[in-house]
Amino acid sequence: MRKETWVTGLALFAMFFGAGNLIFPPYLGMESGNLWPLGLAFFVLIDVVMACLGIYALAAAGGGEIAFRRTIGKVPANILNTAAIVCTGILIAMPRTAATTYEMAIVPLFGSSVDLLPFSLAFFALVCVLTITESRVVDIIGKVLTPLLVVGIGALIICGIVNPIGPIGDPISPTVVQDGISAGYQAMDIICVIGYCIVLQNALKADGIKDRKSQLVILSLASVIAAILLTLIYGGLTYLGATTNQTFGPGLDQAALIVAITQRLMGDTGVIILGIVVLLACLTTAIGLISATAEYFRQLTHSRVSYRFGVIFCVVAGVLICNLQLENIIRWASPVLAMVCPPFMTTIVLILFARFIPSKRLYQGAALGAFLASLPIALHDAFGLCAFVEKAFLFSYGFSWVPVAIIGGVIGALIGMAEKRKREPAKASSG
Repeated sequence: MRKETWVTGLALFAMFFGAGNLIFPPYLGMESGNLWPLGLAFFVLIDVVMACLGIYALAAAGGGEIAFRRTIGKVPANILNTAAIVCTGILIAMPRTAATTYEMAIVPLFGSSVDLLPFSLAFFALVCVLTITESRVVDIIGKVLTPLLVVGIGALIICGIVNPIGPIGDPISPTVVQDGISAGYQAMDIICVIGYCIVLQNALKADGIKDRKSQLVILSLASVIAAILLTLIYGGLTYLGATTNQTFGPGLDQAALIVAITQRLMGDTGVIILGIVVLLACLTTAIGLISATAEYFRQLTHSRVSYRFGVIFCVVAGVLICNLQLENIIRWASPVLAMVCPPFMTTIVLILFARFIPSKRLYQGAALGAFLASLPIALHDAFGLCAFVEKAFLFSYGFSWVPVAIIGGVIGALIGMAEKRKREPAKASSG
């Protein structure tokens, strides 16, 4: 396996593995108890498998935003892609990396002696330095930051396996499968795939690998590497959470649980290691998101907005938004993601079957159906309106929009077939 494949795979793993992903598996394990492998399986299915398949699907369909334009059309693709990029690279996920690092790495070690503003300035200054040169992004993440990240989190997991915190008892939650699906849905790595795909393909081109077939082979194998690493890490973290099932109980929130685990396993040293892991996880994710966002807008504007300007703009936005505090960012993110994620996920899944879908109308109908179904969900999340959505099928799993997306896809397919039948007589008469 060539060097570029390993570097790309490690970089992809690190970009997906943000601090948010660090806190979901332990909590899932704690709630799942001795059924933690079942909860883990559904978490991996929804988060890891979907995200890595998304990278493959986009690469196979032409790469990045091209795949969306070929399926749902240029204008809808630009709207949907831009919404996803803005959510991940400007408004929500990217500034959340600094806020999360501050809450989980700085506050436990230094308390209130370090304010969020000076920390965020230092954090994003480092991100800017590491991101400003586009061709170095994947190498920096894949060759330097990822090995350090894996060593740090690996040390924590090994300590928990060698010295379990306590016995694993019966599940605390009666809905283990549902919890796994919900946690995977909340991680929402799939919404980042278009930007990451652009970054990885550009990095391969910079390394002299410009042939589309060669790029697809490397990205496919890189996705497998990332998926394996993510599954192993998530498996270890879920097991650690399961060992707290009878010791800590459900009184801790997600961030407090991982801090308590490290404190119990490794004492003050563990808290320092956790701080390093969180810093590296957030740093690699911020680098990936900012570089993806800057490159996306460079391509969208045909280089009228330069890559470097995009990086600087994102860095400034990150500083401003992250100082709104982590809990506010998370609260405001929910209704926004509720509208953006369903049509984005629907399109990604359908792109996997592009060779079997002859009409754009099916893509458009499914994406439109997912978006329309997501509107009342977003209103419910933001303002408590539209309480009827709680009675919808699959609402408790976070997928109540799926049936409407399927109906929209069927309607779109029927419209496409009708349009095709109208065109055929016209072609015959002109012939």
